[in-house]
Order: sequence, then structure tokens, then C-alpha cells
Amino acid sequence: MTTDSNRPVAAALWMTGSIASFSAMAVATRAVSARHEVFEVLAYRSLVGLVLVVALAAALGRLNRISARRLPGHALRNAVHFSGQALWFWAVTQIPLAQVFALEFTAPLWVILLSPLLLGERLTAVKLLATALGFMGILLVAQPDFAAPDPGLLAAAGCAVFFAATMILTKRLTRSEDLFSILFWLTVFQASFGLALSFRDGAITLPDAQTAPWLMLIGLSGVVAHLCLTKALSLAPASFVGPVDFLRLPVIALVAALLYDEPVTMGLIFGSLLILFANTLSLRAERRSAATPKAFTNP
Repeated sequence: MTTDSNRPVAAALWMTGSIASFSAMAVATRAVSARHEVFEVLAYRSLVGLVLVVALAAALGRLNRISARRLPGHALRNAVHFSGQALWFWAVTQIPLAQVFALEFTAPLWVILLSPLLLGERLTAVKLLATALGFMGILLVAQPDFAAPDPGLLAAAGCAVFFAATMILTKRLTRSEDLFSILFWLTVFQASFGLALSFRDGAITLPDAQTAPWLMLIGLSGVVAHLCLTKALSLAPASFVGPVDFLRLPVIALVAALLYDEPVTMGLIFGSLLILFANTLSLRAERRSAATPKAFTNP
């Protein structure tokens, strides 16, 4: 049984699975981008995910946990999330991975600021300081040209707004919905959106022997990432889970340097360190607040 005092630790452990999965998804997306457009990737990813979710729920005897009682909430969450995912997948093919992830990490900053309004979570001075430091780190990493913004950078920045809203909506669903119900409707809605947009010109590119394994990896990574993220959100406030996701930045920077020879700049190093410092502040604040009964919202 998970007690209030160790919920932050458990949530952080779940987030390691999410970090690894999102990183694998970025690599796989680049591998298929020459053959498949963004909406096709999203459609195939969700179809693979749907099979995996149903199979896992059946194996664990939890098919009866899938419910349509909060269908409007699921529809809203997934419309918002699909928009963010489309921008993210496209940005991954346009700009360095570290920049994509860095700009995406403005989402946790928005979560920290919005969670008191939408979830009733307490906003402390430490969280505000962590947010400010994290944002400074992101600017060091991305170093955007505000005079002539790159479309890829704009897409990565735009996806952050949708991801922040998705995190808030997911947290609200975890209060009454089972994990498998959330994941089931995630894959159903996103497969439907992806297929509809893929067929907008009357044709869709089928996977071949080269792209099929990568698409399978994208589908698997998507399910695992959201399973881990949703579980973490059920254990701890969104304002805690969001900053933990900052760890994806140094991970993907290392992956991009090894696989694509993308440079590890001083801005990336110092920005990442600043983000990690901000993350540490947030973690310590949550550990202190976990001692009080109201520190977490029970799912």
C-alpha cells in the first residue's frame, strides 16, 4: 500500500518509464518520417496501442473497468492531446531533439501555474521559484530567435500548451476513472482522429518491412508512456509530476548526440543543470508537504 509520505517517490519511479518511452518514441518517429506523415504515424501508433491496452486489461481481468460514463471528458482530453501530439511529432522531424523537448518542457511550467485554478492544488513560493528557474533554463537550451522564429520551434512551443491542458484534464479524470479506461479511450479517440485526417486526401500509406517495427515501437512506447504518466498523476499532484518530466531533457540530449551527432552546447548543459536544480527544489517542496493529509488528492 502506498502511503502519503512515499507517494512522491512512487510517482517519480513511474515517471522514469514515461521518460524512457517518450525518448524511444522520438527516435522511432524520425526513423519513419521519410515514408509516413504525422497523422499516419499517430493513427498507427494508436491502433497498436489499442490492441495492447485491450490485451493487457483482459490479461489482468480489468476489462470491466473500462467505462463510458465520462465519455465527454475523455473526448475533450483526447482532442486536446491529439493536437499537441501532432505538433510534437512534426517538430521532432524539423529541429534538434533537445530543442523539441526543451520547448515542450514549458508544459510543466503551465501546469504549476494552472493547477491551483483548475485542480485546487496549492501554489507555493518554492514552486513559483522552480518555475522561473526552469523557464530560464529552457531559454538557455532552446535559444530561440524571436525576430525570425523557426516553424519547428513554434510547433514545439505550441504543443506545450496542449500538453499542459492534457495533464490537467488527465489529473481530473484520475479522480473517478480507472487507468485502463483512460488508456482505452485515449487509443480509441486518437486512432479515430488520426485515420480521419490520414484519409483527408483519399489515400493512406501502408507500413512496409522497414517502418512496421518502428511503428510498433511507437505504439508500445505511447501506451507505456501514458500508463506511467497517468499512474504518476494518480499518486501525486500535477504540479509535482510535471517538473519530474524535466529529466527527459538531458536524456534526449545524450541520445541525440549519440545517434544524430546533434551538438551538446554550453547553453544545453547550463540550461539542463538549471532545469534540474529547479526540479530538485520542487521535489523537496513536495516531500515536505507530503507530511500533511491534504498534500495529495486521492484518486
